[in-house]
Amino acid sequence: MSMLNMKNATLYYTEKGSGTPIVFIHPPVLTSVNFQYQLEELSKKFRIITFDIRGHGKSLYSPEPITYPLIIKDIISLLDHLNIDKAFIGGYSTGGSIVLEFMLRFPERALGGIPIGAMADVHDDYLRKKISLGIKLSSKGAINLLAWSISWSNSNNIKLFKHMFSEAKKGDYRNIEQYYRYSLKYNCVTQLHEINLPIMLVYGKKDKPFLSYARQLHDKLLQNELHFIENVDHRVPTKGAKELNQLITQFINTK
Repeated sequence: MSMLNMKNATLYYTEKGSGTPIVFIHPPVLTSVNFQYQLEELSKKFRIITFDIRGHGKSLYSPEPITYPLIIKDIISLLDHLNIDKAFIGGYSTGGSIVLEFMLRFPERALGGIPIGAMADVHDDYLRKKISLGIKLSSKGAINLLAWSISWSNSNNIKLFKHMFSEAKKGDYRNIEQYYRYSLKYNCVTQLHEINLPIMLVYGKKDKPFLSYARQLHDKLLQNELHFIENVDHRVPTKGAKELNQLITQFINTK
């Protein structure tokens, strides 16, 4: 188990493989386990880094509120710790939004971005209500319920579910609520044209509520390619793992 000790924080991370580095960022409640299939398969060709955001999984509670800039600061600390100058930055759902913010804040530390089921803002009722429910449940300390529900919907077998759930329920409700709240108000739409790095956008073809977000990013990002994975909804890293891993391999090998 690898831990990065920082000022007022301890970050759990996993590193596997060698070659071009890729860092993956998870959404609220879930942990680095969400990228288990990427860690296992992509590490055969690349250097894969996953980590638990503060107050999630094995990373301890953060007295400093969870924001995208704080998460990005921790990623920079992790890259420095691992002696990595530049990496591809990947993220799922709200983790994909953090990818966009990373590209805006630290383009010199990124080789490119891989936002998966990402959004530049929250502009529809479906997603607004979903995140608001996460805020409500986490504010009441209902982490076991959130962890069970989200782990169940994101897993594709009982073994993965048990692993995801056992880690997700360790999260601190205060940091999880903060992550949800920041995600709800985040908006970088007017800045998207400033990102001038190669971006690969990936969505599930059945993820109807997110199609407008896919179109928005595809239209506004300067350098991007957009891919849809058939027969998959929002839960691409686990339920569309084979196709996602193939797309990531192709994307990085052409850069």
